Amino acid sequence: MQRRVTVALLSAAVLVATAAGTAHGAPTTTAAAGELTVQDIATAGVGSPYYRIPALTTTTKGTLLAAYDARPTLGDLPGNLGVVLRRSTDGGTTWQTQQVVRKEAAPKGFGDPSLLTDTTTGRIFVFYASSVNQGFFGSATGNDENDPDVLQADYSYSDDDGVTWTHRRITQQIKNPAWAGMFAASGQGIQLRNGPYKGRLIQQYAIRDNGANYAVSAYSDDHGETWRMGTPVGPGGDENKTVELNDGRIMLNNRSAPYRTVAYSSDGGVTYTPFTQDTNLPDPANNGSVIRYAPDAAASDPQSSWLLFSNTESTSSRSNLTVKMSCDNGKSWPIRKVVEPGSAAYSTLTRLPDGRLGLLYERGNVQAITYSSFDLKWLGGTCADITITPPATLKAGTSTEVTVRVVNRMDVTRSAGTLDLAVPSGWTTKQVAFPATRPGEGANIKVPVTIPAGASGDAKLTVTYQADGKQASGSRTVTVTP
Repeated sequence: MQRRVTVALLSAAVLVATAAGTAHGAPTTTAAAGELTVQDIATAGVGSPYYRIPALTTTTKGTLLAAYDARPTLGDLPGNLGVVLRRSTDGGTTWQTQQVVRKEAAPKGFGDPSLLTDTTTGRIFVFYASSVNQGFFGSATGNDENDPDVLQADYSYSDDDGVTWTHRRITQQIKNPAWAGMFAASGQGIQLRNGPYKGRLIQQYAIRDNGANYAVSAYSDDHGETWRMGTPVGPGGDENKTVELNDGRIMLNNRSAPYRTVAYSSDGGVTYTPFTQDTNLPDPANNGSVIRYAPDAAASDPQSSWLLFSNTESTSSRSNLTVKMSCDNGKSWPIRKVVEPGSAAYSTLTRLPDGRLGLLYERGNVQAITYSSFDLKWLGGTCADITITPPATLKAGTSTEVTVRVVNRMDVTRSAGTLDLAVPSGWTTKQVAFPATRPGEGANIKVPVTIPAGASGDAKLTVTYQADGKQASGSRTVTVTP
């Protein structure tokens, strides 16, 4: 359910300074550690009036595939849209000439691509919606694969690393006839790597039922030969992504304003818990992305709980494209960095073979499809659990101590560092030292605080932990007794 992007700017406080990338459109050389690279791979007016809806995946051969819509106007389906693609065999440094995956004569249209790589077979899927007369909001109910008023569920697959493509329609396999519109949520699907559903392919969809929108997983246990549809979660569903957590569950992350909503599945994406807001992830109702950094890591490996997330971090406008990192399966997001402070829209992430991350996004007022790459050094920050525990009572006009606990969630030892507590105006505190910690190790440190005599009510305390030039933060609201 794409909306037209509006130009807007929003400044944002960040934990670490934003690094400048290369000039838009300039081919990049091999990236250095700690460097953000940026280049446009499709520009409005060059080859097509408009480009929208980025999808990105890394194949089993290490090739990057970037798919997106070529559009005659900015309008969604129905329209004579086509799905096009570019390949890169050098980690996104250079890109081959744009190729057509699916395009036919008007009034037919194909749009909203989502890529999915089967790491077992090497087959690559690109899912998209197919229209003749109607789009998502106008689609008829039913699943007749020849009805021009039904928005169809199609995909193309490639067995030669994305060079050639074969097309299939799976509307009857996955669409409940009672539903109206249905389309694949663009970006990238997943394959489960562990547990009883290991090998399962999962592609997210948004569906419309009785005038309300839901999110739902389509899944295959036979490498894409057949597909089934799970139980929708909602209402309030929209474009959504899933990620496999290291405890075997699947987290669904859904486009929603003013915050993203999440749901969890314990049965491989068949059913999900109801949506809940994640107030750590502000969102203007825009498509975003979530991936697991090390999907094959054992549950005992700290990297197995690292997630990366991208979206336009704003509650009011499509701007301030930001990447965040969670060290605890998405419970908290202590690390964040801005990629594009100005206007931007959809984004999608993939892990590269060398450990860097690839990010494909709509830059500006959908002026370009832009590819960036970065590593964890550029992202900065450190994975740490931070807990603030005040004394049983906080009284105005007294001096006391607040206990701060920090647990190192990285896979490396952190050197001795510091804790800085941000307090309300009139309060006083001071920086304190924090000891070195090994992976998984934590420490409790007392931070002195003086509360002014006139204070009362709720107050917010924010602590920033810094070590080895990296930092993380956590907050807590406390109550002061007059």
